[in-house]
Amino acid sequence: MLEPSHNDELPEIPGKRYFTIGEVSELCAVKPHVLRYWEQEFPQLKPVKRRGNRRYYQRQDVLTIRQIRALLYDQGFTIGGARLQMTDEGGKADEQPTNELVQDIIKELEEVLAVLKT
Repeated sequence: MLEPSHNDELPEIPGKRYFTIGEVSELCAVKPHVLRYWEQEFPQLKPVKRRGNRRYYQRQDVLTIRQIRALLYDQGFTIGGARLQMTDEGGKADEQPTNELVQDIIKELEEVLAVLKT
């Protein structure tokens, strides 16, 4: 069974507009190098970069990081699985068109097989 999310144990997000990587690290209980890695892996995570390539995260970024953290640490997803969950809730959005495509391919292959048998 999956463990409940520990995000409720994290500190409350202050009412600021921008947060440094150190502040976000403390707010999300994730080391700064992990945050930099997640930026490469999750397209939703794009902090504002200013002078000297310094990162400034907004409140929505902090919420996104907490969601990623919950998927990886609490629910046991891999990076790829968490990325899928974040992009379209685990592929549910694309499931129907994919099923139709597979059915069309199967039908075409059956027709080719019928032609080959004659």
